[in-house]
Amino acid sequence: MSAARPGFALSREWGPGPAPAPGADPGAAPAPAPAEPLPADASVDLAAEREAAGVDAVLDALDGELIGLGPVKTRIREIAALLLVDRLRARFGLFAEAPSLHMCFTGNPGTGKTTVALRMAELLHRLGYLRRGHVVSVTRDDLVGQYVGHTAPKTKEVLKRAMGGVLFIDEAYYLYRAENERDYGGESIEILLQYMENHRDDLVVILAGYADRMDTFFASNPGMSSRVAHHLEFPDYSLDELTAIGSLMLARQRYRLSPEAERTFREYLSRRMTQPRFANARSVRNALERARLRHANRLAAVSGPLGRDDLVRLEPADFLASRGFSRETGAS
Repeated sequence: MSAARPGFALSREWGPGPAPAPGADPGAAPAPAPAEPLPADASVDLAAEREAAGVDAVLDALDGELIGLGPVKTRIREIAALLLVDRLRARFGLFAEAPSLHMCFTGNPGTGKTTVALRMAELLHRLGYLRRGHVVSVTRDDLVGQYVGHTAPKTKEVLKRAMGGVLFIDEAYYLYRAENERDYGGESIEILLQYMENHRDDLVVILAGYADRMDTFFASNPGMSSRVAHHLEFPDYSLDELTAIGSLMLARQRYRLSPEAERTFREYLSRRMTQPRFANARSVRNALERARLRHANRLAAVSGPLGRDDLVRLEPADFLASRGFSRETGAS
């Protein structure tokens, strides 16, 4: 499986492509040479087209980064297949209306929504549906102003940065506050709707958040609902999946668990899943970060020599000190 690129998801704007040539538009991809139209009796090689576009490389990277999420990955593959076939149809002059690619990702924290958005942007860029393939991630505070005349410039500035790529709006339901008549979120929504309709060939908007709250948001904003064609549900991870995620994270950081620590870590996750503020893969990452701290502190107290195995092996003691094993809840 492919490993995630280090530091790929540390910025709120991800994935810029290579530097443009001097004097070129920094937001534009190089214009491909127009393909010669094919005669009606010609044939095409779909597998070769997939390879040339790098579709499988993106899908393999997604598999390497995310455990589980079978239905989500299936939908991504379906979208990729549709866009690939549309490209081949166009070579025969079989043009169809460009599909709507705006999406809604629903699920609890730590279920992989941001990672999928990153890979979706890369996929759409490789297939020629986005000029840049970057992701701009925002929340309500980035879009909605605090006084009259403040919201429109903020929203349009974000949209300007997102053009040619994906605008990822986390907890999108906070844009709409029905209980506050003086709230400016409605103005931001109206601008978003205009851009989603008028610039759908150069911008993909992904709305993300809890499923029940997104349902309420769409019920209150039918115009937004009608523009979102793809709804992807990100389920919580099972205990086996969380354990596999932890193993993957440790392998990337060149750590491993002793056999006893494997059992302890699994028991920790089983308990942590029932506690407040559990955040799936994020909670796994936090638990491992704390275990590494305890591991380092444990080694610092050793007076004798240390071998390589000592530096990479986590033991039960590195997890047992967690409050997850006490009666206290809500901590990793």
